Amino acid sequence: MGASKDLRQAMSTTLPPPLEEPAVHNLRLDVIFGALADPLRLTIVYKLMKESDAYDHPCGWFGFDRPKSSLTHHFKALREAGVIRQRQYGLERRSRLRTEDLEARFPGLLGLVASWAPS
Repeated sequence: MGASKDLRQAMSTTLPPPLEEPAVHNLRLDVIFGALADPLRLTIVYKLMKESDAYDHPCGWFGFDRPKSSLTHHFKALREAGVIRQRQYGLERRSRLRTEDLEARFPGLLGLVASWAPS
């Protein structure tokens, strides 16, 4: 367990800082539900939960056939709701689910998303 924490600390010093997002204590369930009410955004979160590895993922990783402007809007809504964390890597933004923050604030919420099946 200590090695995992050491690895996370080492990675956090080499990663770009996260884009602006709400602090854990400011996460609001109504705002999160609003963000998750859109099927594409719910699919984004589901994919991050079920298929993600330990790295931040660029928009292209998700495999959506949508205009970039549309995807940018959806990722921004998830970030502003506090569901995902995004970092800027040059011209590219990469996303990761805020699993620990969401579980700390709303235990069981991600379990509901995990039991959802995208159509």
